[in-house]
Order: sequence, then structure tokens, then C-alpha cells
Amino acid sequence: MTAFAYIGAALAEIAGCFAFWAWLRLDKSVWWIVPGMASLALFAWLLTLVDAEHAGRTYAAYGGVYIVSALLWLWAVEGAKPDRWDLIGAAVCLGGATIILFGPRGG
Repeated sequence: MTAFAYIGAALAEIAGCFAFWAWLRLDKSVWWIVPGMASLALFAWLLTLVDAEHAGRTYAAYGGVYIVSALLWLWAVEGAKPDRWDLIGAAVCLGGATIILFGPRGG
């Protein structure tokens, strides 16, 4: 469930932010922000579905998933293929996110 919540949250956040980008940087209609706001609300709700004791740890681990998702968006939507440095950086971040979320905790 955690992976699906993170992936859904990442897609919702990127889509929501892209709606604002489209309005402000690509000269799209101001109406682009309506689905953008809905998408950002969905993003926030999806993160609450992650089974973690602390919100901050949930958000920190989400960062790695977001980075990978943003690079996939870059490729699929914007047509720019990630280079090897993008992929190496994303792998490092995803590894860090895994440690943050699933690392053993004392106490």
C-alpha cells in the first residue's frame, strides 16, 4: 500500500504543480489551476495513507519517490530523456528513502 500511496502522491503533486507551470510559464488559461488544486489536495490526502509513525519521516521518504517520478514525467510528458546523472542521482535518493522509511528503529 505504501508504494501505491507514494506513487499516486507523486503523480498528483507533479500534475498539480505542472498545472501552475502551464498557467504561469506556458501561457495556458488560468483555469488550469482548478484541476491543479484538486490534484494537490489528492497528493496531500494520499500521503496520509502511508503507514508510518511520524509525518516527517513519511515526507522525507516520499522525497526519493518524488524525484524518480519527476524524472519519469520529464521523459514521458516533456520529452526530455533523463541522462545517466539523473538516473544515478535518482537511485541514490530512492535508496535513501528506503532506508528512512524501513530502517530499523531502536526503542
